[in-house]
Amino acid sequence: MLVLPNLLDTLFRLAILMVAFPIHEFAHAWTATRFGDDTPRRAGRLTLNPLAHLDIWGTLLFLLSGFGWAKPVPVSPWALRSRRAYFWVAFAGPLSNLLIAVLAAILYHLLLPVGPASALGRLLMAFLQSVVFFDLLLFFFNLIPIPPLDGDKVIAGLFPNLWERYLAPLQPYAVPLLLVVLFVLPWFHLDVLQWVVVWPTRLLGNLLLG
Repeated sequence: MLVLPNLLDTLFRLAILMVAFPIHEFAHAWTATRFGDDTPRRAGRLTLNPLAHLDIWGTLLFLLSGFGWAKPVPVSPWALRSRRAYFWVAFAGPLSNLLIAVLAAILYHLLLPVGPASALGRLLMAFLQSVVFFDLLLFFFNLIPIPPLDGDKVIAGLFPNLWERYLAPLQPYAVPLLLVVLFVLPWFHLDVLQWVVVWPTRLLGNLLLG
């Protein structure tokens, strides 16, 4: 009896993985191209094909634990038409996840009157709920201003002076700093992810799903 929920959970993760991650990375690539940077297209990233975006280790880890990553889209900031364009390229990925969450919530409400009447309907509603919460998690998590997350580039595009003064010096320590935030601080009851990712996700997710 325990196999089916685990199998369904893995299938849900696989389905979300094949949509959310590729759309996120494609959004970066498409926006960069629109602002004059041809690097993503030449790198073969201007596509929705999941194989072009998924990282094998990030994919396996996501299927096993629910935490993973895709291959970052290469972007040449100096090829963009403006500094503000760098903000839009960085923000496009998280924004795509927010839009997916909103769309999934709309489909959920459309299905709500008839969905519970059948097993397939209930399964689809559960999947849409998973899509909403996972994409919101991606949205808020990627806005954390620590490289290699998108939030670092969002700050660089919006507030270049602030970024150069406070965040640029942290670049050499980015990965250890991110690991500290993810795994060390919670031991000391300083769970930053709860404050800036999990709680906002629950709040907005419950609001979208009613």
